[in-house]
Amino acid sequence: MIKSMTGFGRFEIAEDNRKVTVEIKSVNHRYLDVSMKMPKKLNFFDASIRNLLKEYMQRGKIDLFITYEDNSDTGVTIKYHPEVAAEYMRYLTQMSEEFHIENDVRVSLVSRYPEVFTLDDVEIDEEGIWRMLEKAIRGACEAFVDTRIKEGENLKNDIIAKLDFMLDTVDFIEGKCPQIIEDYRSKLIARVQEMLEDAKIDESRIVQEVTIFADKICVDEEMVRLRSHIETMKAILIEGGSIGRKLDFIAQEMNREANTTLSKVSDIEIANRGIELKTEIEKVREQIQNIE
Repeated sequence: MIKSMTGFGRFEIAEDNRKVTVEIKSVNHRYLDVSMKMPKKLNFFDASIRNLLKEYMQRGKIDLFITYEDNSDTGVTIKYHPEVAAEYMRYLTQMSEEFHIENDVRVSLVSRYPEVFTLDDVEIDEEGIWRMLEKAIRGACEAFVDTRIKEGENLKNDIIAKLDFMLDTVDFIEGKCPQIIEDYRSKLIARVQEMLEDAKIDESRIVQEVTIFADKICVDEEMVRLRSHIETMKAILIEGGSIGRKLDFIAQEMNREANTTLSKVSDIEIANRGIELKTEIEKVREQIQNIE
């Protein structure tokens, strides 16, 4: 199977008062270019996410969007430091004894002293978060790949139809060229006869002129190579895989053969077919840009 480079996938998971939503979309690109938008809290997983994405895609401009909600707690915890409170109480008691004043210290007062209570960040459950995140990313990737496969199948069918049209055009040109040479020979003999009237025609000279003409317009090699390129491209499409770059190279070679053919032919009908052939090749090249 082949895959298009355009696709979309979405997956959402909610567990233990946490929710992760992942969306992936892509467009054409020569290489794999991943852009990620996610909460700063998840930046720690950047490298792991990129490695995970490579399991599902090889080429394309990928945009990944991740939202993360955690309603399990506030993200901070209150911590009591008894050694600090004890130090405060020791000095307050010492002051009471030294100055002979009543020690009226209450808990509510000591609790407001610096460092008796502190707010600390809750330790992040990296393993739990990654477990949810990985599941959500894989779910989105699977949906994303499904859309790429469906679009890739449509592309394959369209390209194969265009390749079949090209083969018909190649058949026509190959069949037409011998007739053009024979027509040229007949016209040449008629012209010579008209000029020489009753004089004897030099058959060897006619053969020489026809041979030179045939050599000028001969596109046999171009048609053989073009047919080979078309058949090779069809075989690669049927085989599937990550084939976009390979197909692009073959399409360039096909275009080169079509240009050479157009530069050689003088027959209007073949020239028109050659233009149609080149047009189809350009359409195929455009479609190939969408294949991974």
